[in-house]
Amino acid sequence: MLPSFAALCISFSFCFHTQAEASIKNGKRILFRFDRAAFSFKFLPFKVPYPVPFRLLGDEAKGWLDTTYLSPSGNLRISRGNKGTTFVLQKKTESRQRLLAAISTGTQVREAIDEFVSLNQSTAKDEPELIEGEWQMIWSSQVETDSWLENAGNGLMGKQIVKKDGQLKFAVDILLGFRFSMTGTFVKASANTYNVTMDDAAIIAGPFGYPVEMETKMDLELLYSDDKIRISRGYNNILFVHVRTDGSKQK
Repeated sequence: MLPSFAALCISFSFCFHTQAEASIKNGKRILFRFDRAAFSFKFLPFKVPYPVPFRLLGDEAKGWLDTTYLSPSGNLRISRGNKGTTFVLQKKTESRQRLLAAISTGTQVREAIDEFVSLNQSTAKDEPELIEGEWQMIWSSQVETDSWLENAGNGLMGKQIVKKDGQLKFAVDILLGFRFSMTGTFVKASANTYNVTMDDAAIIAGPFGYPVEMETKMDLELLYSDDKIRISRGYNNILFVHVRTDGSKQK
C-alpha cells in the first residue's frame, strides 16, 4: 500500500488535509482507505488532528478512483470516483520544474524566473555563492547580438567553468574541433555580486592555440544559486540561466 494525500483549502487561512492508504488495480483504478485527517492553519506551525475514527467506519472509509483520461505529459488527469463524482486533477509542479519547462518552450521565461527567485529568496538561509564546476548556459535574455567573438568573450554562450581561488573560464565549442577559451578571475564585491575580469582569450584547435586580444570586465549578480542551477545578471544587465553539467565533481 502506498500513502496518498489530499488537501482542501477552505479559505486563505486554513486547509483540511486527509491521508489514505492507496494501491493501484489494473493500471487504472486507485483503491484507497482514509486513515487520518487534520486541519492546518497559516498562523500555527503544526496541524490540528481531525478526530474521526476512520478504522471503525469500515467500508465507509474506503473508495476508488478510475482514471478516464491522462494527458501525454502526465500533468492532467480526469478521474471518476466510486460515488459517481468526476474529478479534474492537475499535477502540482515545483517552481524549478516550471522554470525549466518555460525555458524548453520559450514561453513566459521571465515570469518563471521571477516566480522561482521570489519563492526561493524567502527560504534561502545563506548568501548565494559562485559554486565550483562546469555550468552550461541554457537561456539568456539577450535580444540583439554583437559579433560571435564578442558574444563568446562576454559569456553569452557556451560554458562557464568556475575553479578554485577565484578562477573563471569561458568555453565555447565552435566547429570541426575548434574551441574558444577565455580565462580570468572573479572577486566577491558584495553579498551576491562578483567583479569579473576576463583577459586571456584564444582560439584552440587540438594542442595549438591562437591568442585573441580582448578583455571583458563585468559585475556578475547572483539572483539564485545551488549545486544544480544558477540564475544571474551579467554583461549589459542580461539575465542568464545556467545548469551544472559535471555532477558533483569539482573543477
